Formats: sequence, C-alpha cells, structure tokens
Amino acid sequence: MDIDAIFRKCGLCPRRCSADRTTGKGFCGMPDTVYAARASLHKWEEPCIAYKNGAGTVFFSGCNLQCVYCQNNIISNELRGKALTVSELSDVFLRLQDEGADNIELVTPTHFVPLIIKALDIVRHRLNIPVVYNTGGYELSETIAMLDGYIDVYLPDIKYFSPDIAAKYSSAPDYFDYASKAVLAMISQVGKLSYNSEGGLLKGTVIRHLVFPSHRYDSISILEWIAVNTSPDEVLVSIMGQYTPFDFIPDDCRELRRKVTKFEYNSVLDRAAELSLNGFSQDRSSASDEYVPDFNFQGL
Repeated sequence: MDIDAIFRKCGLCPRRCSADRTTGKGFCGMPDTVYAARASLHKWEEPCIAYKNGAGTVFFSGCNLQCVYCQNNIISNELRGKALTVSELSDVFLRLQDEGADNIELVTPTHFVPLIIKALDIVRHRLNIPVVYNTGGYELSETIAMLDGYIDVYLPDIKYFSPDIAAKYSSAPDYFDYASKAVLAMISQVGKLSYNSEGGLLKGTVIRHLVFPSHRYDSISILEWIAVNTSPDEVLVSIMGQYTPFDFIPDDCRELRRKVTKFEYNSVLDRAAELSLNGFSQDRSSASDEYVPDFNFQGL
C-alpha cells in the first residue's frame, strides 16, 4: 500500500475530495497524520461490545460527515486532537488491551484507515481481542475492502434513508446509497455473528440507528431496508434514543432543537418488533450530554 500516494489525492470516503493531505487537509479536516482525542475504556456501548470491562475506545479527530448535530462536535467539527505517530497509535492499542479492554474500538476512523492498518500490522500478533470499526456509515466499499483481515466487528450507523434529510444535516444527499452498500460489504467480509462465552461479540456487524425528532418515518424506512437485505444471524440492530439537542444547532434545523418524543421513539421500536429485528434499544434517558466523553487526551 502506497500511503503517501493515497494521501496525496485522498479518495478514502465518498466525498472523494482529492485533497493533498501531505500538505493540507481533506474535507474531514485532517492531514496525513493521525489525530485522536481520547483512548480509554468505554462502558456505555451495546452489551455485546462492552460486556465486561468496557470497549477500548480510540476517538479519532475529524470526520467525513460533520453533521450539524454531532454530540462529539469538539473533535469532529472543531477538530480538537493530539497528533500520534503510527508507532504511538500501536502502543495505544496494546495499552488498552493491558487495561482489560473487551476490544479495540476505532471511532470515526475512515480518514485514517491506511495509518490504522499500518499500526495494526505492528501489533496484530500481540492483540488477542477483537478490533471494532465504529463508523458514521458514509463509507466506500473499496475502503472497507482494504480492512479485510483487520476488522472483526463492524459497528456502522445508518443515519438517513432520505437524500433530503442527509443533505440538510450532513451535506451528503448520497448518504444512504453509499452506507447501504458499505454495510453489505461489511457483512460479507466478517460473516455471521460469533460470540465468546461471556456474550462478547467476536465477529459480525451491529447496525446503529439514531432516531431523530420529526423523522420517525425515515427511521422506519431504514429498518425495513435492514429487514429485507440482511439476516438476523449476521446482523444486530441497535436503535438509539440518545439524540441530544445542543446550542450550536443551526437556525434552519430548528426541528432538531428538541429531544425525540416517547411517541416517536416507540413508533420506531414497534416497527422493529414487527420486522423481527434482532438487537438492542436504548432507554430515552440516555438523551443527555452526560454521556459525551471528556476529550482531554486521556490514554494518549
């Protein structure tokens, strides 16, 4: 893999911004150096991801979506982060394993994939826990193919079905087209769900969906697509009610300045039950900024 060539004309995600990240930054806001904001045990993931001590979560800086509502805005849009060499990143992975992490969870990693692969190459023979790829879902199937043999568990979002909603909130009208194809590529790559004796996921795909205020029908469309295109033995579905409105929500997205109602959330959960989807749902009390990590460079 010619990492320099990849970063000289970046096309790692559907933005295909073609930025020369060796001298500047891509749409994601990042150069050709890894930036991260936190690496620590995280106990608030799905039960099969954080089942004992917590996921060994590495929060990368920057993002190829830059959603208007992002709860991690300080690192995704404001780009707070600490520069790490590939060797330092590999050491982070080993430290998390030594701390008892249930897995290595890579959060928003797309724009650093070649460097993450290089870091994993250094330590993969010493890692005995799964590697989890936690992504907003806006992925190229070609980038997912690069990760074959490196990722054990995929944890993608499917955020939007409607091109109009995706355009309004993430400037990505083609979001579902790419996310749906990428998810199918992930499933094909890692195969059926596989667990250890403690209920921890060793292999497989968990699709997350965050329910937004005013958009329950869009959520239902996503669940219906999942039911038709995937199998319960290869996919878990995690329906989240944690949407939290923040002060920085723009004026043209006023509908996002409130939490999801009980009616909206239950409507989505009811449809998931009708479709016999297998997975998890979140308590609406999770809709709080108390669950946003402190991005203070811990563990880096």
